[in-house]
Amino acid sequence: MAPTRTLRLQLGTATSAVYVVGTELTVGLHRSAPPRSKYFSVRCSPTVQYKILPPPPPQEDNSMPPLLTPKSVLIITMDAASEHAYDNKLSVRYYGEKTDTLGTAVLHLTAIEISLDVDADRDGVVEKNNPNKGSWKWGPNGHGAILLVNCDCEWLYKKKQDSECNQVTKVSDLQDMSRMIVRTSGPAQLPEGYKLAMHISQSDAESIRVFRGRSQSGAMNQFKNFLLKNFIKDYPLVLSAETLSQEIPFNGGTSEVDYYVEGLRFPDKDFDGLVTISLSLLEPTSQGFPETPIFTDKVVFRMAPWIMTPNTLEPVEVFVCSTSDNYQFLKGMKSLVQHSGYKLKVCYEYMNRGDRWMQDEVEFGYIEAPHHRFPVVLDSPRDMGLQDFPYEELLGPDFGYVTRMAVDEEVDSLDSFGNLEVSPPVTVNGKKYPLGRIIIGVAFPTASKGRNMTKVVQDFLWAQKVQEPIALFSDWLVVGHVDEFMTFVPAPDRKGFRLLLASPDAGYKLFQELQHDGHGQAKMFEGIPEQEPITVDDILKDPELKDSNDYVQGCIDWNRDVLKKELGLEEDDIIDLPILFTVDKENRAVAFYPDMVNMIVLGKNLGIPKPFGPRVDGNCVLEAEMCRLMGELELSCTFIDDYASYHQLLGEVHCGSNVRRQPFPNKWWNLEP
Repeated sequence: MAPTRTLRLQLGTATSAVYVVGTELTVGLHRSAPPRSKYFSVRCSPTVQYKILPPPPPQEDNSMPPLLTPKSVLIITMDAASEHAYDNKLSVRYYGEKTDTLGTAVLHLTAIEISLDVDADRDGVVEKNNPNKGSWKWGPNGHGAILLVNCDCEWLYKKKQDSECNQVTKVSDLQDMSRMIVRTSGPAQLPEGYKLAMHISQSDAESIRVFRGRSQSGAMNQFKNFLLKNFIKDYPLVLSAETLSQEIPFNGGTSEVDYYVEGLRFPDKDFDGLVTISLSLLEPTSQGFPETPIFTDKVVFRMAPWIMTPNTLEPVEVFVCSTSDNYQFLKGMKSLVQHSGYKLKVCYEYMNRGDRWMQDEVEFGYIEAPHHRFPVVLDSPRDMGLQDFPYEELLGPDFGYVTRMAVDEEVDSLDSFGNLEVSPPVTVNGKKYPLGRIIIGVAFPTASKGRNMTKVVQDFLWAQKVQEPIALFSDWLVVGHVDEFMTFVPAPDRKGFRLLLASPDAGYKLFQELQHDGHGQAKMFEGIPEQEPITVDDILKDPELKDSNDYVQGCIDWNRDVLKKELGLEEDDIIDLPILFTVDKENRAVAFYPDMVNMIVLGKNLGIPKPFGPRVDGNCVLEAEMCRLMGELELSCTFIDDYASYHQLLGEVHCGSNVRRQPFPNKWWNLEP
């Protein structure tokens, strides 16, 4: 339905009005009629169309003008913009009982075209006057424009996120914004007193800024050429938190003016991600009174969510720390990454300040719109030695940064991002999660004093919508991270992946088979300095160790059931890894030997903590079992010695590394959360 505007006519005085093409002017004929009016007639310029509602009843004498009733309404439209101000005319003449003329109302019209346009169909092109531009709908048949948070930094020195700067300083910065076009057509200038104003609400002003471009080209290819050939020193700021409304120029003729919309913050608990920008035509009123809006066009943007990437996506680069005591670990990681064909980036001690836990400090993800995407690192609130690394080393051109700081909450180990993972894509009871589901660890639901991931981080993760989180029970661990008992690896069949779970039951079964085959005196931890070896027999006859692992297995089984339900998994989608745990006086567990589930996944190559298990015929039985299990998935195992530098400090290979991966091929706006 076309937008309508009520217009009043006055007898004896010409009324002037600006008409916006595509709308309807509604005139209540009875309101402006002189007393005793019974009939009326309408005359207009050829470019003006009108209809009368309700249609006048037929009369016996066809020469008589239409009968005027209290409900008679005149609907006025025009098909094209005017070349000059007030170059169109419509008049209404009123008649009495004997068709004598009682009065005439005259309307002078100026027609203009106004359109505020965005890429509402998400194809990378700003189309003209998309009927769905003022709303948002998820799904492959959805609509609505998309906005990126401008959280990268165009400068390599004196870093500051672009969203913190209220001006455009580099041409490349425009690519991080969404293009918006004001299209107009009409006379050389608006009639006196009329204005165009762009405006936003106070709440939306916290989330966006709008800049005006210098180019007036409406073609995307010309836009791209402009970006490549020109260095931009200044694009004027139009709307911001300080300026909620601003008059914008009406250029006359047929014109297109580019505007660039900048996102300032991600969806969160207090922000659903939707923002609205409006363009209004203002009409002058009596002297001393403000102009009033007579037409408003609006567009809606949704802020792109931050998206995590699972182990099944292709790696781009691997990150590790170099410390004074992790040479052996670093040597193994360099060999694995080089063999796998990926880039390795080492964070040295001047930056990590002795903090080796690369996984715990950051989580890599990305943001995407139809016209652009770039990686964004989520910085954890743990703030230890690596706290400057994500901002100082990663933030840069087309590499964004976001963090959530706990102000009124206590940060503990569960806020480190070994406690933040994401599944591969799954379908659960018919509902598709094409970007997987985020997985976090928290306290058991009935625990009154358990540790939890801070609410500010959880709120952020939930607000992204596209990877609906799952909460697991991880507070039973000393460190408390989900990566201590689970991970995902790619698979050539079924769902395209397997869930790997640590399993004390599988560990005891393996050791019992060794004992049954006469290898009860085979020893663990052989060759590790200052670590006393222990035989398989000694492990199996330790009742305290067995009780501890029965408890641990119960905790893992609770999470197993949650994961099966929430990820739509069957038993054949899960592989149990033989891993034992010990439990401290507070009933919190750590891995008894290097925790093989805490691995790095690089395509078909796995970097697994070297377990130093019992040896039979010169071979580690734990390594052999891992190779057998992973070999069935066509995966290759590389065992990395992290015993002294990571395992004894309550971490493993995954804790000490991180991987930036390729984005999903699936577009987030096509899913239906």
